[in-house]
Amino acid sequence: MFVDPLWNSTRARELAAQRRPGALIRLGREHRAWTLAALGGRIGCSPATVSRLERSARVVDLALVHRAALEVGVPRHILVASLAPPSPAAPPAATKVTASPRDAEEDPMRRRTLLTATAAAGPVALLTGLDDALANTPAPVGTGPLDARLSSARTLYDKGGHGQLLAALPALIADGHSAAASRQNLDHARLSSVYSLASTVLIKLGSYDRARLTADRARTWAEVSGSPLAAAAAARALAIVLRHQDRHADAQRLVTSAAATVEATGLRTEAAAAAYAQMLCTLAYTAARGGQRADALAMTEEARRAARRLPGTAPAGRLFPISPAAVDLYAVGVHWALGDAGAALDAGKNLRADQFPTAERKARMGTDMARAWWAWNRPEQTARALLNAYRASPGEVRDRPAIRSIVDELTERHPRTTGVRELHTAVTRA
Repeated sequence: MFVDPLWNSTRARELAAQRRPGALIRLGREHRAWTLAALGGRIGCSPATVSRLERSARVVDLALVHRAALEVGVPRHILVASLAPPSPAAPPAATKVTASPRDAEEDPMRRRTLLTATAAAGPVALLTGLDDALANTPAPVGTGPLDARLSSARTLYDKGGHGQLLAALPALIADGHSAAASRQNLDHARLSSVYSLASTVLIKLGSYDRARLTADRARTWAEVSGSPLAAAAAARALAIVLRHQDRHADAQRLVTSAAATVEATGLRTEAAAAAYAQMLCTLAYTAARGGQRADALAMTEEARRAARRLPGTAPAGRLFPISPAAVDLYAVGVHWALGDAGAALDAGKNLRADQFPTAERKARMGTDMARAWWAWNRPEQTARALLNAYRASPGEVRDRPAIRSIVDELTERHPRTTGVRELHTAVTRA
């Protein structure tokens, strides 16, 4: 494949190393002798928007950056290098300095060590360590095969071990970036999966700004890898963030495009069929949150049809562990989001915890049913469902802000209802 010598120039390499994708776009535009208006016309925006894009030191619209870079011919590996977080800085030469206790607390490495050692303090404290890793990629750790460690990290998520997962993510990000230097598609897909997993747990904790950042990075590396499944996972993570930011139409467009890409593979493998069914479930719930009742119900039925060929229990390690029972659980959420608690309870009446292989999904069944019972004004059933969820995975109740608020309201409004005191004690004691 021919690559214009421009992109092998010292200037292009410097801009990529400086993490300036906008300047790379300007370099390509000027090389083609295009005006701002000419490029804007090709990518569907105004000359002023192109100017801001080229001058900005921060990526605001990743999709627009991709479109503009493609139009002016920025090679994919150059663009990815410019979008990657900074590499770890070399450690300074040893100097004998007497550090005060305050200095030790503010040192990033010391802070990460302390946070990891005190994971019991809760996931929120560990976000600082992840922030450090997102701002400045740590040096590679290399403590074992990345696939095995990524699998272990997914297991932590499935068990509701949010704090442990947050503590593990900085090293995974570091080693994922180190492996991605190979320029091999599989290594790029692995790094995308690391960022998708990070986004998923951050969404769970209600940290949407961080989740948006990690989802954007997951999409970048998925695009580089060429994997439709990695792209689907990244698109789903970003769509969920957009949904929480009340950008339902943008979320729907994103997931619709990802679903179409997966469908275009022919769905010849079970993994692809599972990805397609998952995208339909996400579309259904997104439509429901946007108040689009007909679309939400139609997508739910389409997801049911797509899931018929899938096993009752998804194989371990599958990127999209969807099953027919999982689709029915999504239906509970869809009806709840549409404001029909009765239909939500009816959709979930035959669901059982043993239909779900992971603690996270078992607990999710409890929390989704609890939301429906709460909307139906049934405090005792709400408390019972939340206790079941807590017993399956405490983090699903303790760490999710929306669920924790139901516990608080139950305690305040129905303190003598059966199960409420037990639930409150369990959650606040954790």
